Amino acid sequence: VQVVESGGGLVQAGGSLRLACVPSERIFGTNIMGWYRQGPGRQRESVATWISSGSGPTYADSVKGRFTMSKDNTENTIYLQMNSLKPEDTAVYYCNIRSFARDGEISDAWGQGTQVTVSS
Repeated sequence: VQVVESGGGLVQAGGSLRLACVPSERIFGTNIMGWYRQGPGRQRESVATWISSGSGPTYADSVKGRFTMSKDNTENTIYLQMNSLKPEDTAVYYCNIRSFARDGEISDAWGQGTQVTVSS
């Protein structure tokens, strides 16, 4: 599986962006879909993750109430709606899909990342 992110850009503080992640194929079975980010000089961190067997996404404390992760099964797309953006949200945002096969094999698919820059 390959994934491609889009939707990044430059926005002023308080603004909004919507990121999209499109897998190269439909994902079936047990999986975890997630958005991660890596800011300048920082380690990659989880922003939002969604376990296939769960009841919905889990968010990092820093984005709760501002970011919303959603899935459109018809469009086979994963979204990250980002509102009330802050300069500290500036980072390269990555989409990840971790799939768990019945034989125990785990596969990770990462996109190339999309840059989000929030100006103050």
